[in-house]
Amino acid sequence: EELPKKILGKSDIDRILEQNRQFWRLRQTMTVDEFLKFLLADTKLKEVSFGFPNRKIVRYVWGKAALYDLLMSLQPNCHFCHYSAMFFHRLTIQVPKTVYVNHEQRAKSRGEGALRQDRIDIAMKRPPRMSNNFTDYKNRRVYLLNGKCTGNLGVIEMEGPEGEMIRVTDVERTLIDAAVRPVYAGGVFEVLNAYRLARSRVSVNKLAATLKKLDYIYPYHQVVGFYLEKAGVYKESSIALLRKFDFQYDFYLAHGMKETAYSEKWRLYFPKGF
Repeated sequence: EELPKKILGKSDIDRILEQNRQFWRLRQTMTVDEFLKFLLADTKLKEVSFGFPNRKIVRYVWGKAALYDLLMSLQPNCHFCHYSAMFFHRLTIQVPKTVYVNHEQRAKSRGEGALRQDRIDIAMKRPPRMSNNFTDYKNRRVYLLNGKCTGNLGVIEMEGPEGEMIRVTDVERTLIDAAVRPVYAGGVFEVLNAYRLARSRVSVNKLAATLKKLDYIYPYHQVVGFYLEKAGVYKESSIALLRKFDFQYDFYLAHGMKETAYSEKWRLYFPKGF
């Protein structure tokens, strides 16, 4: 009852057992599995299991825990992103049934392959790649993503729906992530609507600075600038900040588009009728 957190891993239970074994007069040979069996049968400790295909994750909850608190415990320093972050920042009128949790990869060296137009065309004409690391929990699909290492750039703490403190990408980083991976953000029309709804809360200066720090190989500034312009609610002087980036290649609003139109200004292909 006195623990600062109510969601525990097996290693936490093991540590509690070792710290209190003598005081509780438990036999020296009692294992953590035996101790857990007793706790689950005779106390209010409950086991929650997430059957991710890559690895099953088990957590132990003392009493009640908020859903998003529980999902925050899946990995150390993970945070909510994409459609989930859009929901927390009220950048969608939908209530998504899919939750996106991001755990950053370790830093790795950047590939030396030069960007070429033919390579961009081939890559972007393929269907979008989606993680298969998901599981279903309480009528929600939970994705555990392994995003690029950014040092948690743009990750903030805010209050969740049940008063719990959650880690989530800020508005600027959320808009960038949604533009980069619209497949995790409800699709390109939902992303455009998010840019509209963000008007009063986003700093385009910060948006451009964050995009520069993320240092993508692909020219996603063309995508972000296009969304800002299409949203129809931003000043031309703000949109012009995205025009200061290099424009060396034609790019695409999303992967696997069938019929497309082309924006000369942003050197960008987008779905016909968008």
